[in-house]
Amino acid sequence: MLFLEFLLGCLALFNFTLAADNGLTKVVSWDSHSLLINGERVIIMSGEFHYQRLPVPELWLDVFQKFKANGMNAVSIYFFWSYHSAFRGTYDFTTPGKDIQLMLDMAKQAGLYVIARPGPYCNAETSAGGLALWTSNGSGGKLRTSDETYRQAWSEWISEVSVILEKNQITKGGPVIMVQVENELQETKYVATDTLVVYMEQLKTAFRAAGIIVPLSSNEKGMRSKSWSTDYNNVGGTVDVYGLDSYPGGLSCTNPDSGFNLPRTYYQWFQEVSFTQPESIPEFEGGWFQPWGGYFYDQCQAEKSPEFADVYYKGVIGQRITLLNLYMAFGGTNWGHSAAPVVYTSYDYDAPLRETREVSDKFKHFKLISLWTRVSTGLQKTVMESNGTGNVVNTSAIWTWVLRNPDTKAGFYLAENNSTKSRAVTNFAMTVNTSLGKITVSTMQLNGRQSRWVVTDYSIGNITLLYSSAEILTYGIFSHPVVVFYLKEGQVGEFAFHSSDQNITFQTYGPNSNVQAAPSSSSAKYTRFTYTQPKGSTIIRFSNGVLAYLLDIPTAYTFFAPSTSSNPNVQPGQQIFVLGPYLVRTASISGTTVHIIGDNANATSIEVFSGNLSIETISWNNKILSTKRTPYGALTASIPGTSDRKINLPSLTAFKSADSLPEISPAYNDNTWTIANKTTTLSPVKPLTLPVLFSSDYAFYTGAKLYRAYFSNPSASSLNITVQGGLAAGWNAWLNGKLIGAHPGNASLTSTTAVLSFHDVSLKGSGNVLTVVTDYTGHDQTSTGPAGGENPRGILGATLLSSTSTALQFDKWKIQGNAGGEKNIDPTRGPMNEGGLYGERLGWHLPGFDNSAWEEGSPLEGLKGSGIKWYTTTFELDIDEDLDVPVGVELGAPKGTVARVLLFVNGYQYGKFVPHIGPQTRFPIPPGILNTRGKNTLSLALWAQTDSGVRLSTLRLFEYARYESGFGFGKIDGKRLQPGWVDRSQYA
Repeated sequence: MLFLEFLLGCLALFNFTLAADNGLTKVVSWDSHSLLINGERVIIMSGEFHYQRLPVPELWLDVFQKFKANGMNAVSIYFFWSYHSAFRGTYDFTTPGKDIQLMLDMAKQAGLYVIARPGPYCNAETSAGGLALWTSNGSGGKLRTSDETYRQAWSEWISEVSVILEKNQITKGGPVIMVQVENELQETKYVATDTLVVYMEQLKTAFRAAGIIVPLSSNEKGMRSKSWSTDYNNVGGTVDVYGLDSYPGGLSCTNPDSGFNLPRTYYQWFQEVSFTQPESIPEFEGGWFQPWGGYFYDQCQAEKSPEFADVYYKGVIGQRITLLNLYMAFGGTNWGHSAAPVVYTSYDYDAPLRETREVSDKFKHFKLISLWTRVSTGLQKTVMESNGTGNVVNTSAIWTWVLRNPDTKAGFYLAENNSTKSRAVTNFAMTVNTSLGKITVSTMQLNGRQSRWVVTDYSIGNITLLYSSAEILTYGIFSHPVVVFYLKEGQVGEFAFHSSDQNITFQTYGPNSNVQAAPSSSSAKYTRFTYTQPKGSTIIRFSNGVLAYLLDIPTAYTFFAPSTSSNPNVQPGQQIFVLGPYLVRTASISGTTVHIIGDNANATSIEVFSGNLSIETISWNNKILSTKRTPYGALTASIPGTSDRKINLPSLTAFKSADSLPEISPAYNDNTWTIANKTTTLSPVKPLTLPVLFSSDYAFYTGAKLYRAYFSNPSASSLNITVQGGLAAGWNAWLNGKLIGAHPGNASLTSTTAVLSFHDVSLKGSGNVLTVVTDYTGHDQTSTGPAGGENPRGILGATLLSSTSTALQFDKWKIQGNAGGEKNIDPTRGPMNEGGLYGERLGWHLPGFDNSAWEEGSPLEGLKGSGIKWYTTTFELDIDEDLDVPVGVELGAPKGTVARVLLFVNGYQYGKFVPHIGPQTRFPIPPGILNTRGKNTLSLALWAQTDSGVRLSTLRLFEYARYESGFGFGKIDGKRLQPGWVDRSQYA
């Protein structure tokens, strides 16, 4: 043992010697093969998570534990400037949903490295791409350039967020191993003085000045350019580790046979652009977003398919990717007004972990791959030996990648369909090189969209597999090696030990797998073992001490290898094996008991292998189970399901209602409103008319905006108006209390123009009042012209016209938006939760608002004409503390309804329902926003865009699923996340 430790220490020193570093720290270094962390090579298998999209801190740990349980060793996180800075000079990192120190602590607790991505620009389908919304008025200068005005703006943010990131670097005991500079910024000129090069240098200087010493990374925007690598046209702006993002699926929500074309050019790309660095994909397709008017995620079955994981994730590893991050791994929700206009409320993204925090089959399949990469030390350092159609196989229907470890000579062969979209069943033979010569495996098969790894000279502790065509899920070092294989049911697996002992005997347990042993037919001495994978699990105990699990795919999905170490880089000897549950969060041993914390839906058996024969009992979620021992040393017991657990979701009734658009009345008092009288703007987009009516110029950034304009000329006959609220945003206009026009919104149009006639309105000699309500779907990302996040919102231009089309003058314009504008009067929910509707401004959505004087009224009856009406009710939930029950609200409206509906739960805007555009009708509400054991307040704002009115046809609570859990969801403290109503009459 001492000699082994000495040898490992020498190897670590050898790696440090050869690896490159940034001259600031050697704790994280790299070479052309992989990252090295504390001298140990590691394949990064990471998932993207955005805390903004899940504003319940307790649930961050839930997500991180699910990442870890499914094989991830890292989490990649955007830090959105817009979420933390409501107005210039203020930065909030302390209110619960913005407490990033707590989040980083939770990532470390779960055993995950952190790749920090603080921007300043992120994209991410979030409003303005994450840039502070106070820059949307033009005060941010020329965004994403070296412009000094912009530099002064973003440098505040980088300085503030880096204070927290700096002390959480791995060099100081934290989880942060890398920091990404900007995002998807394409280098268009290889000139040192180019504004983008200078900008990148400014950012790097700012990070280093803030004490960030871990490697800096980048994220190339697909294969569209070659930017910021020290290995390619380095004129400045380069980072330590170059990254390339890629979303190659091209999958259709309606045609499951479309797309599925895996690029085979990644390896070549990295060899040209970043050949001295490990191959890194900071964003690889974990799913894809859907737009307004598109499809809902449940319809996109191809994107959900575990086949996608099998083909794509294995395929990029076959091209030597050793830093892989799935975007998104958990998407979450675009609650409030946080979305960019390209997406609706849900950001489920068809991610491996659903918006409801449920583990999908795609994630379970990813686990089969990531648990293997976790222990496959030989894969951490490879060279490309060969690749191509028909390479080392006997058919042109198969493509193979062959990787070889130059030190150990271990081989890694990936077989995939030559056409990755193929659903054919192809039987073939593969010839592999081993330390005992060439071996032909004649029992290979790809069944549809499948890829398979074959390994040679693969060490499992003190035993070496000479080769294996049975895919390895993982292996563990206990008192003896335990290896876990998986295949599709009915497929043939084949393997041999690197041993001259041809008298290895074995005993099987479980379903018959027809295990057969035969001596090699070559001069090399080894025994070949073959089997046909049955349904379920079969266990083989070999006389050489190896224990093997043979699992079919569905059973493999229930296999977990929780770590006994806090180190994210889990070693084979730091695991406990568990088979059976839906989820295993943690495992530990105390005395004679192995303690398992996890979740489960269906009653099933649980099997635990710890390798310690002194362990006698299993504890499941702190309850001792009646435990038995198997002949091969595992412990088994039964765990309960949830089919007999009663959940009572009440009907949503007893609503109170009130008018939420009193502003259309000419008599409405708008004395406290902001006068819109600006004649100049910093915006790069110029107004169509004066005064400037851009909402950001008056510090109203998010949600609906209301305008009131006065004119005295009774000869006015029409209004030419252009409104810009983002894709799918609509608007309405009333004159003297009468509807004169509207636009329902269009999923393809950011701005809309109309000429509205006054022919049905009686005008007065003075005091005519025009009221315009404009909706908002977010600020644009920089990819939207002409000015990205600085594209104005609200009214771009409004011209009063006579019957002869002569322009007439307005007397005055006023504007109103969210209560307090940029003052952020509800910091817990944050600056993007509310808009400017009357009920929002007065806090009608907040718990504790007294609506006892309101009339009774149901949203199922609705309002008869145009306008906006508010509905509020309360309901109680009493879900057992040991259950996780994802709950949602379902909304529906009669066909042909043109309306907009906002859904609030306990003060949080958790849904935008636009029935005439769609597609979303179901809105999940996470625990913490929803009080699963207590009282809840639900509000709906129904905006009828036509005189036909609006009513809902569907309004109900429903459960997505139910799980018995040891996490403690019932103990989440929702009260601190749900501050109640305070008097807001000043904002009327």
